[in-house]
Parts: sequence; C-alpha cells; structure tokens
Amino acid sequence: MDDGYRGLTLWNTMQRAKEDFRPLDWQDPGKAEAERRVRMYVCGPTVYDYAHIGNARPVIVFDVLYRLLRHLYGAEHVTYVRNITDVEDKINARAARDYPELPLNAAIATVTRTTTDQFHADVAALGCLPPDHEPRATDFVTGRGDGHDMVTMIATLIEKGHAYEAGGEVLFDVTSMPDYGKLSNRRLDEQRAGARIAVDSHKRNPGDFVLWKLSSAGQPGWEAPWGRAAWEASGRTGMPKGRPGWHIECSAMSEAYLGRTFDIHGGGLDLIFPHHENEIAQSRCAHGTEAMAQVWMHNGYLQVEGRKMSKSEGNFVTIHDLLHTETFGGRKWPGAVLRLAMLMTHYREPIDFSVKRLEEAASVLTSFKRITQRWVPEVGTPIESVVALLRDDLNTPNALAELRRLNRADDDVAATLVLLGLFDHSDFDNARQRRAAQASGIRGALEEANEAVESAELATLGLARSDVLEAIDKRLDLLRAKDFAEADRIRDELLAQGIQLKDGKDPDTGERVTTWEVKR
Repeated sequence: MDDGYRGLTLWNTMQRAKEDFRPLDWQDPGKAEAERRVRMYVCGPTVYDYAHIGNARPVIVFDVLYRLLRHLYGAEHVTYVRNITDVEDKINARAARDYPELPLNAAIATVTRTTTDQFHADVAALGCLPPDHEPRATDFVTGRGDGHDMVTMIATLIEKGHAYEAGGEVLFDVTSMPDYGKLSNRRLDEQRAGARIAVDSHKRNPGDFVLWKLSSAGQPGWEAPWGRAAWEASGRTGMPKGRPGWHIECSAMSEAYLGRTFDIHGGGLDLIFPHHENEIAQSRCAHGTEAMAQVWMHNGYLQVEGRKMSKSEGNFVTIHDLLHTETFGGRKWPGAVLRLAMLMTHYREPIDFSVKRLEEAASVLTSFKRITQRWVPEVGTPIESVVALLRDDLNTPNALAELRRLNRADDDVAATLVLLGLFDHSDFDNARQRRAAQASGIRGALEEANEAVESAELATLGLARSDVLEAIDKRLDLLRAKDFAEADRIRDELLAQGIQLKDGKDPDTGERVTTWEVKR
C-alpha cells in the first residue's frame, strides 16, 4: 500500500524534530487516489503597507516547498492556501492617515486593494507561484451559510466553554485547554506566576486573547450578538457590530479550504507565539480534534546588514524598493537574485541580508543564466541528486552547491532551475527557438535565435562566432569520416582557447550534434 512517503523529511516545530512526511489523505483507506491532496496553509500578508524583505522569506521558502510537493505528488494532488488579512487596526490607522478626505471604509478599501496588488506584483517578481486559494479575511467573517466563518466558530467556542464575553469583547479562555502552549513551549502556570503584562480587568487570565471586539463608530463592523451592553452604553441601537481578532481569521479560512486537520502549516518564527499557538487553541477546541496541522514549519529571522530591520535603524527595505530603486547597494536587484540570496541559507537558519550576499547571488545566477539560452526544461527532468537534498528538509544551500558542482548545462539542469523557481518557462524562449529550428532543419532560424548570445560570449575570449562554428562543422565531418585523430586535434585546440565541446544526439533525429560553452 502506498502510504504517501516520497523520501521527504521536514522539521516539525511541534515535535522539535525532523520527521518523515506522510500526507494525511494517504493514511485514509476510504480516500480514493484521485481525491488525495497534500494540504498546506501559510499565513499571508496584512495589507496595510508594502511588503518588506523579511516578509519575502516565508513566501519564497514555502513556494519552494509547494514546487517540491507538486514534483513529488503531482500538481493535481497539492492544495496550497495563503490568506490575505484585510481587516486589522493597522489597516484602519493607515487608511485614516493616507486618505483623510474619504469615509473610513472607502479609505480602507483603497489601502487594501493597492497594497494587495503591489504584494502580488512583488512576489511574482521573486518567482513565486500563486497559491491555489488566496482567501481574504473579510469574506470569512460571517454570513457564509456553510459554517466556515469566524462568527460561527466563536459561537461554537462559547457554547463549548472555551470562550466568554466580557468588557464588550469575546475572549478565549486559555485555561480551558490543558496543553495550551505546547507549540511555543510556554506553560500556563509560568505565564500566570511571572506575568509582567498588564491584565485587562475583564480578563479571567493574563493569557486570554481576543476573538471578537466591538467596532467604534465609522470602523468596519459586522453584526454579531456580543457586546450589547457596551454597545447600548455608548448610545447606539440595533444589533452590535464588531470585528474579529487576528488569530480567529486563519482558523476559519484554513478549515474552509483544507478541513479541520491538514498536513502543513507554515510561517515565520515570529508567528509561533501568539499567532500560531492561538490558532491551534481555537481550531482544536472548536472541532474537538487532537491537532490542527500535523507538521508546523517556521523559517528563521532576517537581519539587514547585521542589524534587526526597523525604520528607526534606517535599514527598512521593501521588496518594491529592491526591485525598482537604487536605495540598496546603489543598484536595482532582479527578483531572481533576491530569491537566490534567500535560498543560499537554510530556511530555519537566521539570514543576514546584505549587499555582499546579493552580489554573490548575482554572480551565481550569471553562471546559471547561460543554460536558459540553449536548453528547454520541458524535455528535462530535475536532477535526482539535487531533489534528494531538497527532500532533506528543504536543504536549498546544499542543493545549490550540488548544482554548481555538477557544472552542467543541459535540459535536466534547466528543469532543476525551474523547480527551484530561479527561472520560469518564459526565460527559455531562445532555447525553444533553437530546438524548433533543429527539429525543422532550418539552420538560418537556429543561428538567428542564438547568434547574439553566442557572439557575446565568444567576444570575451577574442574569438569570432563564425570561426568556432566552422571548426565544429569541420570536426563533425571528420568524425563522420572516422578521422578521429584530426577531430580530437580540433577539439583540443578549441579547448585551449577556452571553448569546451559537448557531443550528444538530436532528440528528434538521433543524429550527432555538438554544442559548445565557455570553459568555467
């Protein structure tokens, strides 16, 4: 029986250990093969400002995992959900500041729309695939009719004795869950005994957190039965209007798309507490399940030039600025360089994002770039020795080192670079033109597709493209005539000039073909 194991191991924050990964659907004997899915949820952006380079790290990390899962299980068997948080007090404050002439709700809509659009453009430039689903929090507050909304989940928590209404809010009672704090390794008795945080008078316990709060006049609000006394005390009538706490949003959206228990939940280390800890509490207590997700994955922190990134330090860098301005290192940086700079460090390790690191990544990317001119990923297969390292808890630094050690330029390397997200299929247009020209036998089209690239490379060696092609053709004639000694002499002469030849077969005709590259 196929238990779903594909050689993939992942570090599980909950268990503090690396584990063999077996998707839940593969453990369900009642699940038909066509219905099986690897289900992954990753916390997305709160859309009140441009995403900074620290926000980019989890997007890139889990994009690599998404690509790997699709490679191992098939794209049709993977479901990736990443949310958009579009209701939050920071959004309200930004909207009021930037658009004082608009009613608050109209200003909020403007902020969230423009910021979301910018986020999509930024992460696309980083080579990240869109998730299968990207729910917005405001679509899951109430009134869905299928029970997959925040108001329904809060009502269930109250009914089951895990939440209570006080001070115009609904709060989760952390003492109602005996193993609360397991993910972050925080014990409740320690929190109570040494709590230095100010405890609101209406809270039963210091660690209790907000599920729902009343909205002030003009703020976004949805009708719900809680906080009526405080609502009426403020002189308002009708059904009270409120808005959700941050944590409840992900609990509702993940259940809607992935079920009550799913395979992988990801995000940055900064989300372990309180966000992910509180997601677990809400979801498990509402559904009566032993787990919310079977694997919890977290990427490490990011510093900029050796210091914690902050506006006060003057080192706050957005993805947009890196891509489109010369504010970091005096130049703009391509998205593939930013992505490669991230992947050069293991996702669980801290990373120092610096100009030096980007310069190194740009150099490595240049060495890979030549592959896009000659090879087509659709006809290649990702190299197994590289994939094996990715299977080992996404060991991207070693995977990149293996790719460089192989020092190859072929279709399989092209497919491997696509798997890593460093190039996409549009980057290989010249290679497709070359392959089409070879298949049709049109030498002129072949030369047109590659002449500019090859001439530029040969110029660095002081060689003319026509002379090199003439030598290659002469050698092929000698090989057909079985004059191997003279053919070897031409090969060695080119090698001494810095040109390395590679013999192979045309994939369509089976005839011998010879390609060249500048010796590295």
